[in-house]
Amino acid sequence: MTDENGTIESHPLHHGEEVESYPPSAEFRAQANVNDPSVYWRAAEDPEAYWAEQAQRLSWTKPFTETLDWSNPPFAKWFQDGELNVAANCLDRHLAAGLGDRVAIHFEGEPGDTRTITYAELTHEVKRAANMLTSLGVEAGDRVAIYMPMIPEAVIAMLAVVRLGAAHSVIFGGFSAESLRARIDDARAELVITADGGYRKGRVSALKPTVDDALALHGGGSTVERVLVVRRGENEVSMQEGRDLWWHEEITAFDGAHEPRGFPAETPLFILYTSGTTGKPKGILHTSGGYLTQASTTHRDVFDLKPESDVYWCTADIGWITGHSYVVYGPLANGATQVIYEGTPETPDWGRWWSIIQKYGVTIFYTAPTAIRACMKVGRQVPEQYDLSSIRVLGSVGEPINPEAWRWYRDVIGAGTAPIVDTWWQTETGAIMISPLPGLTALKPGSAQVPQPGITAAVVNEAGEQVDHGQGGLLVVQRPWPSMVRTIWGDDQRFVDTYWSKFGDQYFAGDGARYDDDGDIWLLGRVDDVMNVSGHRLSTAEIESALVEHHAVAEAAVVGADDETTGQAVVAFVILKSQQKLLTPEGAEVELRQHVTAQIGAIARPRQVFVVGELPKTRSGKIMRRLLKDAAEGKEIGDTTTLADTAVMQTISARMRGELGK
Repeated sequence: MTDENGTIESHPLHHGEEVESYPPSAEFRAQANVNDPSVYWRAAEDPEAYWAEQAQRLSWTKPFTETLDWSNPPFAKWFQDGELNVAANCLDRHLAAGLGDRVAIHFEGEPGDTRTITYAELTHEVKRAANMLTSLGVEAGDRVAIYMPMIPEAVIAMLAVVRLGAAHSVIFGGFSAESLRARIDDARAELVITADGGYRKGRVSALKPTVDDALALHGGGSTVERVLVVRRGENEVSMQEGRDLWWHEEITAFDGAHEPRGFPAETPLFILYTSGTTGKPKGILHTSGGYLTQASTTHRDVFDLKPESDVYWCTADIGWITGHSYVVYGPLANGATQVIYEGTPETPDWGRWWSIIQKYGVTIFYTAPTAIRACMKVGRQVPEQYDLSSIRVLGSVGEPINPEAWRWYRDVIGAGTAPIVDTWWQTETGAIMISPLPGLTALKPGSAQVPQPGITAAVVNEAGEQVDHGQGGLLVVQRPWPSMVRTIWGDDQRFVDTYWSKFGDQYFAGDGARYDDDGDIWLLGRVDDVMNVSGHRLSTAEIESALVEHHAVAEAAVVGADDETTGQAVVAFVILKSQQKLLTPEGAEVELRQHVTAQIGAIARPRQVFVVGELPKTRSGKIMRRLLKDAAEGKEIGDTTTLADTAVMQTISARMRGELGK
């Protein structure tokens, strides 16, 4: 929480109680990839030597001699005189090591169809696809837009593009034609790879028609020359003569002979668009050598990966950074066996994820707090029907996980023993920055805890000075790191203004955080998710966490609504657990307002608490608080095209209009 000076006050968690911690078991620590605490101080003493050592684990066609060039901050160059091929590091080198028969991907389609793909088979398909793309004119330095469902061809397409030294821009399949076109235009993509559709909630969600609509916008005239279409949904699509091609027809002409070429480590690998405050999406540019180094290192160490025996599953879509780093590049660079699932966790019922874990013997499971809370809401009786005993490590990503969800996740999914790695990072950071190491860290529910070895992250005040233990402030990264964003595509000045203008030589993440008394880091959410109530600045994340601590609440979203008296007022939207029976919505409101007062203080007490059936979320699981703020202020609801279910906001706004009209 922050006061009127913008510094974050800390409140004891659990209303003055000590936070419990869970040290690793002796058995887990003994087998852990990282179990020597000296890794932290050795990396801190010489971060460049640490990262150079990690980079040596990759296969370089031309070894690097310079680790970091920081002569022109904030524009970093890592391993710049070295050359490598990212796709070959994810594929060919495993074949050379005799691992061709290892399963790379267990694919589970939403309708129940499955495919098992070995490293040899995946390499063969990527080589064929690379030859096909070459025939379509794709060369090093080009950009290719990818707009696909979670199917193996999406991974194959990404790897084929980067094998050629081109860069991909993966655009999440839930985006509208307008959003798709803006990203195609900004990257100046000449090829789009898409599918007829993908399965979602029991039906085919069309993709090719959205591409057609996008390319027809603004009178046509896009940079796109060809559209390559994977057949997945078997739905009717129109194919434009001379522009559109079927993947399965084109690829038959190409064999699996393709020699990978090395490219400089600073070769653009991908552009990934993230929302910007101006409304114009920001094209986050990541390059090759440094990105692959940190993505593979963190994947191996944070998840304690044993590639010869683990079955890993990250539920993220490839349209987000988590899908890039921890579905495609990190796991495949490490030779992991992983699960990829096309659909939603509740199709055909809420047992789907747990049945997949049971079926494939998943040992490492990585998902978002939003999904965990949705499963909590349904109740523990669903996962308890499945054998989840294979799980040995759990991960959390996307937002701070509230302690209540953390405990449920560990107890119900992890049998009360699996360590949870609560990871903080961003599209811009490229890879995990702050997270426990499961063989070393005594875990605290709700805290990301410690920067990774070689990462210098700190909580500072408005003057950029590190705050004391027990204090809060702004989260910064004080030294360059290998997988850092290199620039905003085509707009260096926006890159400097957005991330480096506040503190100059320190990267400002836009998140608030605080140290606890042990010096562990607790994330407080986006600084722009801060409300000003009667001159007191309150973190929405802290109030949401307090609400979810209540035994009856599965999920909460808090916004600051304009208020004539206090400037802004706290308005909360909550989903109750299915098993809980509070007497009436009015009774729930009173009880939950009192609960927040007891947890944080009267200043944080919500003006209103609304019990709702669902919250407005994007398909990646992010709650769209902006729409809730509009509803709480009685305004017209803004753009809802990125929501997983657009009807949710109609229900909430109708309810709010009824309340506001009283």
